[in-house]
Amino acid sequence: MSTYSLSDGLASGAPRSSRAPLLATWIRDSGAGVLASIAWIAFGLSCLWWADVGDWSRTHSLGIAAFVIAAIALFGTVGADYLGAAGQALHKRAPWLVALGAFLTVWEVATAKFAWLPLPFFPPPQAIIDVYTDDLPKLLDSVFASIKLQLGGYLIGVAIGFLTGVSIGWSRAVGYWVHPVLRFIGPLPATAWLPIAFFTFPSSWSASTFLIALATGFPVTVLTWSGVASVSNAYYDVARTLGAKPSFLVLKVAIPAALPHVFVGLFMGLGSSFAVLVVAEMIGVKAGLGWYLQWAQGWAAYANMYAALIVMSLLCSGAITLLFSIRDRLLVWQKGTVKW
Repeated sequence: MSTYSLSDGLASGAPRSSRAPLLATWIRDSGAGVLASIAWIAFGLSCLWWADVGDWSRTHSLGIAAFVIAAIALFGTVGADYLGAAGQALHKRAPWLVALGAFLTVWEVATAKFAWLPLPFFPPPQAIIDVYTDDLPKLLDSVFASIKLQLGGYLIGVAIGFLTGVSIGWSRAVGYWVHPVLRFIGPLPATAWLPIAFFTFPSSWSASTFLIALATGFPVTVLTWSGVASVSNAYYDVARTLGAKPSFLVLKVAIPAALPHVFVGLFMGLGSSFAVLVVAEMIGVKAGLGWYLQWAQGWAAYANMYAALIVMSLLCSGAITLLFSIRDRLLVWQKGTVKW
């Protein structure tokens, strides 16, 4: 990001003939921030200029918030040289602020002001904000229920998958018996086991936990197995020369060398577990974000449905970000090679 500001050039007494290139440079470096401010001003005006076609209580507050964001974008652009890392971060994300402000403006006009998109299937932005303020307790209960169910099933699947993968990769005898079973059960979608799981387990919660663990365990098993099996024999030979025991070879050689493959399996298992979580909650579990989506659709509360989808996306993205931070901390030599 350029550290040049227009005021610096004018204050330094630059000749009039050189001020035009300086102004062009400032516009090039700060144009996205100015456009972002204009886009959010347009969104604020779209909220306050026309009357709503429906009854939404947060329209005025949303318009004021849009003007505040516009002021922040403009101040961050003009004073970027004095804001340090915050100014650089704002400058980097300015194009996204432009796109988001323009999108919200079109969304507001097409729904709340002129109803070009049919209600209630396409609620305006303030309707979704109403959900986060008026229905927050039920939404938070659903979030906590989903996290508890997801975390329990995912950890069980990771533990079983990791141990199974290490065992198959290390022992030919274990691989002889487990590999055919894995090839038979693994490729089946976890949701295909829904009827059997809900009939076999005593509660829908335990059945859903089993399905999430199953969806997580297969990719973790396969990738861990692949990582252990691909460790070079030279590492084992060097360790044996130094008197290493089999337990040392597994814990200090095979597993650390296989960790890059293990984390790939963890990422794949996390995505699969989220898909199974939503389906399980929609069908059997009477709590969680999947249940909340089903409830909102049944009552034609589409604003609640979109609000839950946004929360679900943030939860999934946050979980992946957390897993990436753990990966970068454990695999320091591969930090930055894969970004999220």
